[in-house]
Amino acid sequence: MKMNKDWIGNKAATFATLAASNHSAGEREVNDYYATEPKAVDLLLEKETFNKHILEPSCGEGHISNVLVSHNYDVQSYDLIDRGYGRVQDFFHIQEFNGDIITNPPYKVAAQFVQHAIDIVPIGNKVAMFLKLQFLEGKARRKFFNSNPPKTVYVASGRLNCAKNGEFDKYTSSAVAYAWFVWEKGYTGKPEIEWIN
Repeated sequence: MKMNKDWIGNKAATFATLAASNHSAGEREVNDYYATEPKAVDLLLEKETFNKHILEPSCGEGHISNVLVSHNYDVQSYDLIDRGYGRVQDFFHIQEFNGDIITNPPYKVAAQFVQHAIDIVPIGNKVAMFLKLQFLEGKARRKFFNSNPPKTVYVASGRLNCAKNGEFDKYTSSAVAYAWFVWEKGYTGKPEIEWIN
């Protein structure tokens, strides 16, 4: 028996119905630009200290970088797209960085971002990625985590916001759970889970 379609929707509508996305007003932004609420960076810095030299390779309009600079970090800010902040640079073309990396990567290439970040920093340096909590899921990522365990995952117990195109006045709340995933290159222990906010 063939069922008639009684609604017209797309992936965004499906995820909105499942309460799985805070970007339910339409399709995802074409370049996956979802700016990080600056409060999220302050919360991370209450828990972690970083190398003085920071690379923010997906800087957007500077929401993460500006907070880091206000805490006296020396920040190199890049993005694949010119959004009026930082320099245009493809992160995957950077071969080494002698410091720590902090960013909210484009989610569609988040796993590749994490792997590349770990690859290009020295042993003992940190990589902090602001990711959906569901990044913990998946068989392929489990294999990655077995080889590259995060040292700490800071779960946001209160919702933090990522605004499509940096429009925080338009996207004022979130249905998505986020966490800071922090790797220390060379760490081989079990991840610790902590909570922020």
